[in-house]
Amino acid sequence: MASLLVLLIILGCAAYQYFKGNLIKAFVTIVIVIYAGTSAFGFFELLANVFISRGEDSSYASVVPWAQMICFLLLFVVVFAILQTASARLIRHPIDLGFMPERIGRPICGILLGLFLSGVLLAALAMAPLSSRYPYQRFDAAKPNPESASGVLFNVDDFVTGWFDMLSGGTFSGDTSFAAVHPDFISQLYLTRHSEDKNVDVVTTAQAIEVPPRKAVWPAPDVLKDADDLNNTISARGGHNLMIVRMGLKKNAIKESAGFTLSQIRVICKSREDAKDPLKGKGRNIYPLGYLAEAGQMKKKGLKDTVTFKRDEFGDKSKLVDFVFEVPNDYIPVLIEYKHNNIASLPSPVTAEQAMSEETAAVPAKETTENLEKKEKGAEKPNP
Repeated sequence: MASLLVLLIILGCAAYQYFKGNLIKAFVTIVIVIYAGTSAFGFFELLANVFISRGEDSSYASVVPWAQMICFLLLFVVVFAILQTASARLIRHPIDLGFMPERIGRPICGILLGLFLSGVLLAALAMAPLSSRYPYQRFDAAKPNPESASGVLFNVDDFVTGWFDMLSGGTFSGDTSFAAVHPDFISQLYLTRHSEDKNVDVVTTAQAIEVPPRKAVWPAPDVLKDADDLNNTISARGGHNLMIVRMGLKKNAIKESAGFTLSQIRVICKSREDAKDPLKGKGRNIYPLGYLAEAGQMKKKGLKDTVTFKRDEFGDKSKLVDFVFEVPNDYIPVLIEYKHNNIASLPSPVTAEQAMSEETAAVPAKETTENLEKKEKGAEKPNP
């Protein structure tokens, strides 16, 4: 159905431009759609957090799960309408470039316009709190594999997201790249929704995670047992290492954090050379294999399985959980993300002996990329 929708949008745009359009206006419309899409991708999280942070208010409660999709589409439509109105006033009379250029150029522009519009629409629908089957089945329903994603016709959603990744990583994009904070964004969205449990939320109204300031990342022990079968040893694939990342689930968000799936947790890894600038360039998503039930024993879980902690398992402020990730040898974790709207920076890895030397207390995570960016800038300043 999603591929049929994409095809109809593309054919509709191509037909309209061929019979009713104008080459110059069609080209301008493509530019406007790109600007509108860029604005939507760049600011939808900031606007959505305004509604999500007010989720405890009953008047906003029903909007919270849909906030990101609504804000994304709202920004796109508003920017498109403003720029389209401005262009209509500037180009009041059609400019005819001749029979052949018009007849060939119009449908080509229509096809490109349809690709962008359908990609924006599918990206927005991927943000909605729907079943992971909609708008199409991106991952295997029974056993989702982040490395085996299916696509829609022409991969239009990945196309528009990749376009913004390129723009946000450019010279004039600032200090934060979308590809660094949300690598493989469409897959992130689908995996976050990949749960059969209706009680698992995709967003949290409050900051839900926290990370120890120094000892949060370290290599797994040489012998890591399966907690459900102690005769079975967990090992990494060739070219990979098992690493442990400690994350705290905050007690003040227990309503939305008591239940989650491992597909809602991901560390963003970068090569060791690029790790000093975690918010720039492009990252790589790694999802957990499970979490430590106790020292040297991992509770193995599938990505779609629901993990539930009881209220009495939370301490005064948080519940610390040590997740196990299979990380490529030349990569290290730099960020950790939880559900749709929680992100925290990770300290540099330490040795296993250093990690276990003393109990580490968790500190509040920085939920927004703006806060993370300030932290990175502050780290570059010399300590007086």
